[in-house]
Amino acid sequence: MEAVQFVSAASAFEKVDFQKLQNGSDIRGVAVAGVEGEPVNLTEHVAEAIAAAFAAWLCDRKKSDGSRPLRVSIGHDSRISAQTLQDAVSRGLAGAGFDVIQYGLASTPAMFNSTLTEDEDVFCPVDGSIMITASHLPYNRNGLKFFTNAGGLGKADIKDILERAAIIYDNFSDDALKETELAASAAVRKADYMNIYTANLVEAVRRAAGNIEKPLEGFHIVVDAGNGAGGFFMGKVLEPLGAVTSGSQFLEPDGLFPNHIPNPEDKAAMRAITQAVLENKADLGIIFDTDVDRSAAVDSSGREFNRNRLIALMSAIVLEEHPGTTIVTDSVTSDGLTAFIENKLGGKHHRFKRGYKNVIDEAIRLNFVGEESHLAIETSGHGALKENHWLDDGAYLMVKVLNKLASARVSGSGCGSKVLTDMVDGLEEAEVAVELRLKIDQNHADLKGGSFRGYGEAVLKHLENRVASDSKLKKAPVNYEGVRVSGHGGWFLLRLSLHDPVLPLNIEAPSLEEAVKLGLAVSAAVKEFAALDTSALDKFVRGL
Repeated sequence: MEAVQFVSAASAFEKVDFQKLQNGSDIRGVAVAGVEGEPVNLTEHVAEAIAAAFAAWLCDRKKSDGSRPLRVSIGHDSRISAQTLQDAVSRGLAGAGFDVIQYGLASTPAMFNSTLTEDEDVFCPVDGSIMITASHLPYNRNGLKFFTNAGGLGKADIKDILERAAIIYDNFSDDALKETELAASAAVRKADYMNIYTANLVEAVRRAAGNIEKPLEGFHIVVDAGNGAGGFFMGKVLEPLGAVTSGSQFLEPDGLFPNHIPNPEDKAAMRAITQAVLENKADLGIIFDTDVDRSAAVDSSGREFNRNRLIALMSAIVLEEHPGTTIVTDSVTSDGLTAFIENKLGGKHHRFKRGYKNVIDEAIRLNFVGEESHLAIETSGHGALKENHWLDDGAYLMVKVLNKLASARVSGSGCGSKVLTDMVDGLEEAEVAVELRLKIDQNHADLKGGSFRGYGEAVLKHLENRVASDSKLKKAPVNYEGVRVSGHGGWFLLRLSLHDPVLPLNIEAPSLEEAVKLGLAVSAAVKEFAALDTSALDKFVRGL
């Protein structure tokens, strides 16, 4: 790791394409040098310009009442570039005349909550909030998420901020940068907001169990934080509730992530928490991603609650509280999940697009037009509840699970994680589930100078036409993304990536033979598109 180095102020003022830093409703970039082929584009001065642009964006929407300047809180996960970027962001905000509240190591959901909390001891509510994180991406990456009390900023907001940042960056001078440094020394304050946030989580579990002080007493629950920001959950949430937490692992913040990627979708990460549960004979295991906006769980037998199974569990919990409500998910959820939600639980499954912000915004829209929805959740583990301000909060999802454990024991309706396992009984799960990535070569002559997006849409349209002429395949009657088709006892979805020149292909089927038949149907339809790399699909259908 000797090659790791930060890009200092001396390398500032290099030309930067700010729009390339946009990743949907987030900002993502390379913040640490040393990885071949990944030049640094999220420098201190770039971060300072982005923060100043956010300040300008916020000023257009919120006016100070005159009693104090506008306030913005800053938190970060465990990444090795976090402190450097926090200081740069602080300078950008302070230079705009803002009060800056640094929370240090924090979770993304806590940062949003700081815009809602009313507590002057921690300078809340703030007018805006910034979380420095790149979720589960490698150690050399970092990024920024932005919040107001209306929620997380959307794609259009991020585009606006980056356009402003580019102008600010181009006008930077040495003298101006020295002034922002002086401004930050006067405007920055520090506060421990995580104590407020975790106290609210503890109170939520106690309330669900009838105001019992230690409703988890006797439960053995292990936590795997993956060396991200989620280690607080053991000592500040589970232990005050009475849980035994021995065997919890990787709680110490370490931005090099030496044990496994902090990602509930990662197979190695899920193996790690499963092993911890089984070795410690625990009742439950809980795992978080780096910034704690995603989570998953494992029962006492080692059965995972992630992806479709986590959605099924959360749907069961929410539908007990709100019978008949609509559950909004992303596009790659299974047919078995739809049957479970609608036939067993009596709810409605609204399958929408990939992207946690898309899913959350769709749930909000449904409520606005009169269709009740209380849960928006992605297979990635991003889950948001109406009762929690539509915030995707991995810790709050796990609090809902803990509530079920505690209340079931109090009512005598069950004990241990079997209560949770029984709640997903009847969920049909495919024997084979794969995701293959078909890449578009943007330099291929077949694109004829057009965009990868236009080319990808042409692939999808051609596939749609081919499916219409195949009696063994049936296109989904309601679908919001790509081409979703049922047949051979399973289904496939081919869609265009939100950001990259890639067509992800999801296939689920009751057997490998049926999955291959679905794969062959796609292969036959797309083979004439020369710029499409189908090698992953070719290997799958050949059994390699």
